[in-house]
Formats: sequence, structure tokens, C-alpha cells
Amino acid sequence: MHAFDVLGDPVRRRILELLAEGELSAGEVCAVIQREYGISQPAVSQHLRVLRDNGFATVRPQGARRLYAVDPRPLREVDEWLAGFRRFWAPALDALATELARGRRERRLHPPQHPTEEKP
Repeated sequence: MHAFDVLGDPVRRRILELLAEGELSAGEVCAVIQREYGISQPAVSQHLRVLRDNGFATVRPQGARRLYAVDPRPLREVDEWLAGFRRFWAPALDALATELARGRRERRLHPPQHPTEEKP
């Protein structure tokens, strides 16, 4: 399965977001996904299997539990592929950063003047 086929599913993207925060048990992942998407435990397990089989997640047994974590290697490959397209948005982001810095500088050099209220 191609990386974008794996990542094209919103449930799998959400699972990766959860795992990016740290290792979680299958039960912990399942509880969040069931609450957010209303899908069954076997459906969540299938999504975990797709992530594992395609290299996006690792699993290690700990007693009766299975702990899942992100494997960053396929994400690096996606990032490398996207690198060829960054030229479309990088200049705009650079320009935005420049404008934000300019605004901060202006506010620092010329703080807004608040007129004092006249008392009757």
C-alpha cells in the first residue's frame, strides 16, 4: 500500500497523531478512536494493523498488552516527497514571518498612544 493510501484515511491519521504523543496500548488507542469516530474495536484493530503492516507503527508486547508507537521512517519518505512541493508555500510563509516581525517591531518602536480620559 502506498504511503498516501495509508495516510488518506482520517482514522489512521488520528491514530498516528495519538501515537506521536507517545507509546499507547491498543486499548488506549481503541478507547479514543471509538469515542471520536464511533467505530468498533475490530475496526480500530484493523487500522492499527494497516499502520503496522505498512511500517507507520511499531508494536511491542508488554504482558497481555500491545504497545504501539510511531515509526518515523515512512513519514520521512513522505516528507522527502513533499520537499519538491514546498516551493509553492515556503515563500508565502517566509513573507508572512517577515510581516509579523515588521508588525512587532513597529509596535515596539511606536507603542499605541492611549488618550487620557478627561474628568468632568
